[in-house]
Amino acid sequence: MDFSTADLWDAHHAMIGVCDAQFRSFGLRRRFSGACVTVKTPGDHRQVRALAVTPGAGRVIVVDGGSAMQVALLGDRIATAAMANGWAGIVAFGAIRDTATIDAMNFGVKALGTIARRAESEVGGETGVALAVAGLTIRPGDWIYADADSVVVSPKRLA
Repeated sequence: MDFSTADLWDAHHAMIGVCDAQFRSFGLRRRFSGACVTVKTPGDHRQVRALAVTPGAGRVIVVDGGSAMQVALLGDRIATAAMANGWAGIVAFGAIRDTATIDAMNFGVKALGTIARRAESEVGGETGVALAVAGLTIRPGDWIYADADSVVVSPKRLA
């Protein structure tokens, strides 16, 4: 689908929400969309990895790391698995790592920033829960549209 988040806002502003976050874009795919699967974690990549190795069917993984920047929520191996399994992209409310490798991949990642550190201890998380991030509530199955400008959320697929 060819879209612009600005054009989506103009056409559907009564129905969609815009994330109040300044994302950085990673990967060669700068525009992606799909129904979302949500992950809430206080800073552990393991829940994201568990999703990335399952069939994505064009969906988007949305990770709520609480906007924390102390550990990466994903790196190149998780992005590679997600790409290979048909996920459209990942939106991370937190940090990621291995961005030089991710930037060379035909995959899309939006994140708040980068850090080298990963979680050493398993701290857990939840999958398939409503997230309250960046001024929005994001529910499993909501549609995510991401491009160079923004990330917008819609309760249904937009034509």
